[in-house]
Amino acid sequence: MESTYPQQIATAAYEVLSRSSVAELRNLRVDESGSELKLSGRVRSFYHKQLAQESVRNVAGGLRVINSVDVSR
Repeated sequence: MESTYPQQIATAAYEVLSRSSVAELRNLRVDESGSELKLSGRVRSFYHKQLAQESVRNVAGGLRVINSVDVSR
């Protein structure tokens, strides 16, 4: 059962982002690897990058959040 726990976290994080009022966050990818939750994709501002990270922090549990989101204008 413990092996599915991180995947449940990744799914929960994806759901949080998919309900965001910021359209760009709805297109980000969420992956779990070991003890990390990785965010990737592209947004247009550093604010949105930080918003994505903070949005998933509450559901990340004990996983370390790795924010690999690219910012391009």
